[in-house]
Amino acid sequence: MQGSYIERETITGVVPVLSNERKYSFMDLFLSTSGFAIATWCYTQGAYVAQFLGFKQMLINIFAFNLIWVLVSCLPIFFAVRYGIDLWIWLRAVLGNKGVAILSIVISLANFGWYAVAANLFSSSMINLMKNFGVTLNEDLWNPVLGVMCVVLGTLIAIGGPEVIKWTNRFLVVALLVVGVIVFFISITSVPFSEILAVKPVNQEGISALERFMMSAEGNVAFAFSWSTQALVMPRLAKTERSGYWGTTLSYGVVAPFFVATGGVMTLAMFVKTGVYESDPTTMLSVLATPTLGLLSLLLVAFANIGTQGTGSYVNCMIVKSGLPKVSYKLLVIIAMIYVSVLTVWGGVEKYFGAFISLAAYVQGPIIGMILVDYFIIRKRKLSLKSAYNLKGHDAYKYSNGYNFVGLLCIIISCVVTMLFVYNPYNGSIKSNLFLFTTGSGFTAILGALLYYLASVTLFKRYMVRDREDLEIV
Repeated sequence: MQGSYIERETITGVVPVLSNERKYSFMDLFLSTSGFAIATWCYTQGAYVAQFLGFKQMLINIFAFNLIWVLVSCLPIFFAVRYGIDLWIWLRAVLGNKGVAILSIVISLANFGWYAVAANLFSSSMINLMKNFGVTLNEDLWNPVLGVMCVVLGTLIAIGGPEVIKWTNRFLVVALLVVGVIVFFISITSVPFSEILAVKPVNQEGISALERFMMSAEGNVAFAFSWSTQALVMPRLAKTERSGYWGTTLSYGVVAPFFVATGGVMTLAMFVKTGVYESDPTTMLSVLATPTLGLLSLLLVAFANIGTQGTGSYVNCMIVKSGLPKVSYKLLVIIAMIYVSVLTVWGGVEKYFGAFISLAAYVQGPIIGMILVDYFIIRKRKLSLKSAYNLKGHDAYKYSNGYNFVGLLCIIISCVVTMLFVYNPYNGSIKSNLFLFTTGSGFTAILGALLYYLASVTLFKRYMVRDREDLEIV
């Protein structure tokens, strides 16, 4: 009984995963994180970027800014694999035990917006799929019904845990990669390629070419950061640090941008054909593709979103469980299902897509910056696991009644300063030329890291590194 409990809490709880218990090879992690990363929201992200840039600039922007920031934001994976823990357990040293509990809930509430997008795209896929068979469904009625069905099916996968997710993604990812290639081919052959190259950005009034480029970059950096804290949950299951880092980095930094770029190209092709910028990839597929290819693509896109729901539910519930370890994993999955279902029925996340990903990144960017400074500079890659797990007599990470106010203030200050003085994502207004060098999301990460480091070399040093005496018993 005890053994089964420990095993369960290792996979769907917060118990550290021992090296001999880690079952994810490079390919397993690559496929699982790819299945998570290449959901149809990538096409939506590509459609967002395509409004600011032409074809060539769009491709450079998508791949460069995604890859650069993913390479940086995934560095904490090294400690995740070394200690067999996820990012959020280490964050107890940065934010305090109760601080992690609050942030994990706030960030997961924001993260689950992605899965509402995925669910709504599932419903769009199924509605367009039925049109191919001559059946017209009432969208007002069936969009929420089918969207909620997607959430429920994804929940069943999440309850199965990492093993079910691993085997699901082994089939789905391969199929999705094939679909991505097909969709890209459809996009560049459905209209003359020269006309795709000639499309001018629609969002260009009152802003310079550099500002357009960096506003597009903001979308891509925010895209990378908005799921960065989710990406750092599954690598603890990796067999080696190298496979954990590269399996995750290649999926988020190469595979996901390919799908974003495909979404952008598809949007440009759709504009050439219809004169309208469309953000729903399922609508674009039904217009651009031949009936057979359209049918196949819509079917795979639809079911891909179910796999995404499953992986995302597991990852975000694990984030919350890091802050609330006593709450049952299955209960969290059920609560998440209800919450995402409500967002899906509302259907408003897509309307505020650009603001949504930037605001999510504004909270997670400083966290990534701070965790890197903490791991490499302040704690020098050494953590007191006994304090991290609140064992009796080891309270180094309780700080001020469970809150590390230094870490929490660094996040708050970074967000507020960026919104007021660098870039406001809600109305898309550039406040400072700093934005043209760092983007808004990038600035939050840099400022958060800088503030946290400065605090560690001033009067707050003793407050922040009170775990040093605990290290010899780790």
